[in-house]
Amino acid sequence: MRIRLLGPTELRAADGRTIPVSGAKRRGVLALLALEFGRVVRVERFYDLLWDETPPAQAKAVVQGHVAALRKHVNGTSLTLETQASGYLLNGDPEAVDVHRFRALTARAGEEPDGATAAALFGEALRLWEGDALADLPDTELRRDLADRLDRAHEQAVHDWAERLLRIGQGSAALPVLEQLLHTEWLQEPTAALLVRCLHQAGRPAEALRLYHRARSGLAAELGLRPGPALQAALATVLADERATAGPGRATEPGRVPEQGRTPEHGHAPDRLEPTRRQDRPPAPPAPAVSADTDTDTDTPTAARPAVSPLPRRTPGFVGRAAELDWLDQACGTERPDHALAVVVGAAGAGKTATVVRWAHTAATGFRDGHLHHDLRGFDPACPSDPAEVLGRFLRALGLAEAEIPEDRVRRGALYRALTADRELLVLLDNVRSAADVTELLPAGPRSATVVTSRNTLEDLVVSEGAALLRLEALPETDALDLLGQVLGERRLAEEPAAARRLAELCDHLPLALRIAAARLAAQPAWTVGHLVAEVEDERTRLPALDAHGGVSVRSALNLTLRLLPPAAVRLVALLAVAPGPEIDVPTAAALLAAPPGEARRALGTLTAHHLLTETAPGRYGRHDLIRLYGRELLDADPPANRHRALVRLLDYYLAAAMAGACLLQPHLTEFERPVGFPPPVLPDLPDVRSALEWFRAEEPAVRALVAAATGAGEDERAWQLAFLANCLYFGSGRLTDRLDCLRHGLSAATLTGDPVATALLEAATARALSGKRRPAEALVLARRAHDRTRDHDGAAQIYTMGVLVVALADHGDLADARRLSEATVRRMGELGLDQAGATVLSNAATLANLGGDGRTALRHAREARRLLAPHPHATFHLLALVEEAQALRLLGLVEESEQAWREAAARCRASAARHLEAAVEQRCADFLLSTGRPAEAAARLRTAVALYGELGDTGSVAELGARVRVIEAELPPRDGPDGELPPRSAPEGEFPAQTATGRIPRAARIGRSARTA
Repeated sequence: MRIRLLGPTELRAADGRTIPVSGAKRRGVLALLALEFGRVVRVERFYDLLWDETPPAQAKAVVQGHVAALRKHVNGTSLTLETQASGYLLNGDPEAVDVHRFRALTARAGEEPDGATAAALFGEALRLWEGDALADLPDTELRRDLADRLDRAHEQAVHDWAERLLRIGQGSAALPVLEQLLHTEWLQEPTAALLVRCLHQAGRPAEALRLYHRARSGLAAELGLRPGPALQAALATVLADERATAGPGRATEPGRVPEQGRTPEHGHAPDRLEPTRRQDRPPAPPAPAVSADTDTDTDTPTAARPAVSPLPRRTPGFVGRAAELDWLDQACGTERPDHALAVVVGAAGAGKTATVVRWAHTAATGFRDGHLHHDLRGFDPACPSDPAEVLGRFLRALGLAEAEIPEDRVRRGALYRALTADRELLVLLDNVRSAADVTELLPAGPRSATVVTSRNTLEDLVVSEGAALLRLEALPETDALDLLGQVLGERRLAEEPAAARRLAELCDHLPLALRIAAARLAAQPAWTVGHLVAEVEDERTRLPALDAHGGVSVRSALNLTLRLLPPAAVRLVALLAVAPGPEIDVPTAAALLAAPPGEARRALGTLTAHHLLTETAPGRYGRHDLIRLYGRELLDADPPANRHRALVRLLDYYLAAAMAGACLLQPHLTEFERPVGFPPPVLPDLPDVRSALEWFRAEEPAVRALVAAATGAGEDERAWQLAFLANCLYFGSGRLTDRLDCLRHGLSAATLTGDPVATALLEAATARALSGKRRPAEALVLARRAHDRTRDHDGAAQIYTMGVLVVALADHGDLADARRLSEATVRRMGELGLDQAGATVLSNAATLANLGGDGRTALRHAREARRLLAPHPHATFHLLALVEEAQALRLLGLVEESEQAWREAAARCRASAARHLEAAVEQRCADFLLSTGRPAEAAARLRTAVALYGELGDTGSVAELGARVRVIEAELPPRDGPDGELPPRSAPEGEFPAQTATGRIPRAARIGRSARTA
């Protein structure tokens, strides 16, 4: 009988069978007995583990029941479970418990003088870990303390194992484990120091230096510390060796063989292409990183900026491909023909993207107007890129604002061709499925160049567009061995040259397969290369097609790698196929796994350490198209019900996260909260409005895709709810076009449910989005339809649709009708007692009163709205009410009080990053300053508003306010005094654009229009 605690808590019989231990509390009793093996465990100790400080009245009976159930399994084996006067005792062979065996092995290893034997003992101890220790026990303070002690012991064992490997020249074998540990605890300086030394010993000094500087920056930014002695010593080792290599004699560490016969930049060149000597030409400096969002002078047209869609980073450890890089230079470099188009094709895992990106980083500065890049995900059945969406991204990168981008694909394509006609651009299109996906994305300028990668031949492009075609074959043997040596160290390969060549041959010299095979060996330092060769050769059912076609070879290598991974990581590879976005984070992974965040973080770290995921930003992970396809195959092997359940778990996570973020902006949305079927294990940390908007900007593509996917999977209820909750987040983040697209999918889903309230809510939300896109007539039609669907018993939904119709009427210019409906809405709100929803109604009523010149009524409504939302000072309608209060005070001639309110409104909008509201506040504050005789300050406020409206893509407001700025500044007198300020004057009461006799207001007087589309 054996007991496992280093992973899921289990009993294992002598024949290897797992004996289920049901219930977290029973597992807790077993774990505490096993941890205290050979010692009596007092009953009170069980109470602490199972219930913290609040055990139930029947706690003793519960513990007795669990002990009795465990005794049936344990007694009669090599273990005994005995009752003592004060508690219970588990006895027998202590190494039957994996924790005690782990401790015994690490103790023996620590005393072992022979480095190789010590490393083997530490390795054996670490292999006992099969997941998070004690993770499936009740979450109490004692469990956390016990698990933390075990985690520290595991970390120390990893450090000791890596130290022994370094001493015997095999530090490269520790790389995957150290990388995973550093991903989990990235500020652990001892781990970082060991990883620097292991990278250096593996012949990767550049990566070692990058890791040192990353660790140094992290320690300074997060903890305010400088590198300690261990990290400084690691740096000194790397620098000393780098200085030695600059001299006539090169010094090497144990386990490292001097590199010979390689070109300085690209390694051995394939003989078949006879490349020119790239090393005779110094590399060009990198292109300046100019973002499409970078602030520029307001006189510069937005579409005149350099086009930059960031290139992916260079693949670490890139080897070879010198001839292919020269071919790209000839096809698309400085001597390229007009309308240059290069197509790079090859098998999955051949390194197409890595090769093209490597070349593009060097060549990008040769293109005057910048570069564009997009991964079309053409071979991903779940979410291939929509050509219209790609065109939209490219137009934004070319400098167009959101509102300037047409909605339909044909007009986007025409605009793209017009904007690129006179430009010199480099365009990279990755993972293209067919020639039809490319033609619309080719730039029109003759001096532009396009590089396409694909698994298909794309011969149509050769025929129709005159493309040059390069077939990217597998690596030559020398480069394949060099790639293995990057991970394993050249000394290890030199000891078994024939086996290394055979392994490269079995992997078909494909970079992805080679990296995975090398990682397998690195994780098993006791293995020889021949061990893995023998295992791979026995996999006859997987390897008959291991040739240049690539697909099966990569699948076989992935299957081999997955054998090494913990169950949670293997499961996550499959479940990631459900997530439609290009990236995920820890909370998303936890939702997919239905697991605690620690387990999700460990699974992500494992996949990243084995090159199945890439950490694109701290805490965010991207995956290659090949990995997604492989995960889809794994997921397809599950029953359909399991796949659907995974989608539902993901939807419920995004519903809960969106609700948390949306309620920060609009607290009244709690009226529409509905319980989810699968409560997520953890939600993103959203303490304020700013964090909610930042989260949504990163997750918006996934949210929009999930709304569409849920509709297609029959989850219409979840689809419309997610679209409805995302509505205010779209407004806050300024994604107006995407907002409308998401809401249309949500409206379709709501209609399919047959629920009139759901349909009315989505119609109303879509009406607000149409108002934001300056389509007031369509908005009014939809708002009326939404209002007509609701009835008195619909409560908050009726109030919501009435409020939307009020805004739509005012936006359309029907001020009298809007005022009458607003008064009715206020009365209805009072009848229902909906305080937070009432605040939105009162805020809108204050706006209408201000528009009619009734400052007293406006002030009363605004202050009541703010009182109702007092606990939420940065909520959207609290800010709007504050704006209306400032305006009302202005109308009443209370200048000082009005100015104070304007200052407070502006400060709160900036703090919450609510850009729509901030732009409206700056604009209306400028009106206030003009009315008090301060034109210079007013012009400055208007310039700020122009910049904000520019970021939001509101070109109409940019043009209108820009003209006002020029008029004001032209009339400014010479500056008097050191500050150049003019004396203030009092504001005349009622100075605000009045409505016309028809009850309509002119367009120029509709202040705050964009803010009212929240």
